[in-house]
Amino acid sequence: MSLKQPLQADSRADVFTRDPRLAPSSAAKTLPETQKQRVRRLAAHCQKYRGSVPRLAIQQLLTTIVPLVLIIGVMFATVEHAYWATLLLAVPAAGLLVRAFIIQHDCGHGSFFASRPLNDFVGRAMSVLTLAPYGLWRREHAQHHATSGNLDRRGAGDINTMTVNEYMKLSKLRKLHYKLYRHPLFLFGLGVPAYFVIIQRLPWFHALPPRDAWKSVLALNVGLVALYAPLCYFFGVANVLWVGLPVLHIAAATGGWLFFIQHQFEETTWDTAEGWDFQVAALLGSSYYDLPKVLNWFTGNIGLHHIHHLNSMIPNYRLFACLDASPELKSINRMTLRESLRCTRLKLWDEDQRRLIGFDELPATA
Repeated sequence: MSLKQPLQADSRADVFTRDPRLAPSSAAKTLPETQKQRVRRLAAHCQKYRGSVPRLAIQQLLTTIVPLVLIIGVMFATVEHAYWATLLLAVPAAGLLVRAFIIQHDCGHGSFFASRPLNDFVGRAMSVLTLAPYGLWRREHAQHHATSGNLDRRGAGDINTMTVNEYMKLSKLRKLHYKLYRHPLFLFGLGVPAYFVIIQRLPWFHALPPRDAWKSVLALNVGLVALYAPLCYFFGVANVLWVGLPVLHIAAATGGWLFFIQHQFEETTWDTAEGWDFQVAALLGSSYYDLPKVLNWFTGNIGLHHIHHLNSMIPNYRLFACLDASPELKSINRMTLRESLRCTRLKLWDEDQRRLIGFDELPATA
């Protein structure tokens, strides 16, 4: 898959003028427009769509929570006598849980509602379902937005990504460790689900120091006990696990995949701090995941990630309005579902070619 032609490996004096994704539009031929100026113009376009629409926010909240509660209820009704039905229902339940996470995500950005107290209340309520501590996740995710695409500030909410030079300097054991970490079966089958179920219960292993994380973690853990203790009392611990774990695992794996594909595509953008620009990294370092409508609904339109990173104050229910009003945004970093599957082979950032590459592209001695 190629979303653009590789950048020329010449001077970095103006990286913005060398990226075909931002070549001046035909409308700008009479007055030459630098590619950096074009990023600013697209950012100004996105600015028009920031701000909440209460009617749409409430509608999305209801169409997420009501069916989720109903499906979970049916799952408990079938868990002892028709577990095959329970497992089938786990799929739409997981999709709704991903949608609930996007609501929490928007609340963390302060975009879902106009009121910050209301955003915080709804975001914390969603966190009891998603298992992600609201306050901790909100601060870590803000760091992710502030540093995305910056090679010198990796580690805040990122999929760990090494450069070719960094990987080549590793010992054989460390290389094996990195290969295992980047394998899709580990990332989405074990790593991300374990992160949500286990790591998020602890104040360690986060981008924030434990002293800044423990209050949020502890508050959510108390909330989880308040929710799940009565369920365990009425339905039994085993039934709660048989119902909850498949939903959590599918939702976590799906969310992990979405986060992966949003930034881990061949011609994403990474730069050292010296050449890094927030808006350029936001637009060119994030994908437009062109999914079928039903998947856009379940994933809260988060596939329009280049717009989201360009302006995180646009709530998910306004992202398509922003996209539809700009043909330029429809052509930048677009990936279909089929194309995205090829991204699993990408492992390392090649600073010379300025693209992500697979292990198979390294010298045979690596």
